[in-house]
Amino acid sequence: MILSLQGCMAVGKTTAVRYLQENAPYVHISYEINTDVVNEIKQRQLDKNKYEDYLEIQKLWLNKEVIRYQKAKEFPCSIMDFGAEEVEFYTLNYPKTIGKDWEIENALRNELEAVRRCMPTRILFLDASNEVVIRHKENDNTRSRNFFEHHLKYLLPLKRKWFLEKENVDVLNVDNLNAEEVGEKVKEWVDFCIKNFSKKY
Repeated sequence: MILSLQGCMAVGKTTAVRYLQENAPYVHISYEINTDVVNEIKQRQLDKNKYEDYLEIQKLWLNKEVIRYQKAKEFPCSIMDFGAEEVEFYTLNYPKTIGKDWEIENALRNELEAVRRCMPTRILFLDASNEVVIRHKENDNTRSRNFFEHHLKYLLPLKRKWFLEKENVDVLNVDNLNAEEVGEKVKEWVDFCIKNFSKKY
């Protein structure tokens, strides 16, 4: 069974995953490790704000996610720090946030079809007010998060709508929870999914 954590940048997904790693050893953690793709994009000098380059960039991300999913399937239960659903969402929606009406669906038909076969059983969307994620971001000096402002202003509203309309998405609001409490709630959700959904998939 594949599970996935979703939400805004700095909402606490990675912290929650680390909690699972320490307290739920029966769950395989699939981290979003992107160094190889980022390096190839830089090496090829691809610009995500140019249509042809954007298609090439997203092919890299989409293909990588299929490989990641196949590895995650080797375990009884894996949880993704972002999964295939994120790459699909971003691929189709990022151009809108920069005012572009690019044709994506047909241009990347094969890659999108492949990634849509890699969707998680269930998704937990960690939600929070803008004030909370901004505070989290300001308190985290380990990442640059250069894309944070654009994500918060343009992508997050689209993302909330996209995911909250899906039938396999649960929501956890973290506004009034500390890191430990978020971890505990995420573990409760994982255990619930294992108990109630694993036999169906």
